[in-house]
Amino acid sequence: MKTMQYVILGIAIVLISGCGGGEGEFDASGVFEATEVIVSAEANGKILEFNANEGDTLEAGERLGYIDSLQLYLKKLQLLASQRSVQKRMPDIRTQIAATEQQIATAKKEKERVENLLKANAVNKKQLDDLNAQIAFLEKQLAAQRSSLSTTNQSLTEESSALEIQIKQINDQLEKSRIINPIRGTLLVKYAETGEITGTGKPLFKIADMENMYLRAYISTGQLTKLKLGETVKVFADYGEDEYKEYKGKVTWISSKAEFTPKSIQTKDERANLVYAVKIQVKNDGYLKIGMYGEIEISEE
Repeated sequence: MKTMQYVILGIAIVLISGCGGGEGEFDASGVFEATEVIVSAEANGKILEFNANEGDTLEAGERLGYIDSLQLYLKKLQLLASQRSVQKRMPDIRTQIAATEQQIATAKKEKERVENLLKANAVNKKQLDDLNAQIAFLEKQLAAQRSSLSTTNQSLTEESSALEIQIKQINDQLEKSRIINPIRGTLLVKYAETGEITGTGKPLFKIADMENMYLRAYISTGQLTKLKLGETVKVFADYGEDEYKEYKGKVTWISSKAEFTPKSIQTKDERANLVYAVKIQVKNDGYLKIGMYGEIEISEE
């Protein structure tokens, strides 16, 4: 990549040096580039489907195929079964304590009856004391049941939550087993085919946004004052034998650092060769190709 930039830089400097004031000469030259993305596998296994070919125009988010994920799917089924089992073991606290609550309610009614009989001296006080003791025992038993059942429920809930996290991890791995195209563009290179074994990080294909290309060119220090971000310039695609096609371009980037040529020499005499890299965005009409040479014309206004 750096070698290509040095070649472009050399071409640009020759053209800049040759641009004196004659008609038809350009202000800077460079090469057309595109935003390229190399899509790599995010899972290990055999590619069971990969429906894309070099030259195809693909949409962002388009599913191109998938990598074998049977074992992951079976693991997910196992985790779902374990989760259902855990949920079935969760006790229904209301049902579990209903009997004890009924015993307490019955004992309290009996207590009211005995208290009324005691006022009439129809029973002795020991019966009332026995009922109070029974109610106190039942209430402690109820509190113990609630505490035990709540602890059990909390433990099972945490176990279920841990299984849910594992299921989400499996879902993420299953999602990564799919081959998804990230951007709208043209498939430039296909590195793998259906039936091949791939692994995490191994390139699958390269795609580029060919609709919005840009010309990487180099301008001299003197020209830097004539160009600013967002400015519209004339871009000419070089088709060879003095054949050019004009496009409207927009300056989207200007390097903040100058480059010397040759790079190993940075003396005062070499400052005349100080240049800045720029990027000019161009809407592709289908004729522009990566690596094609191009020139720009900077407005004198």
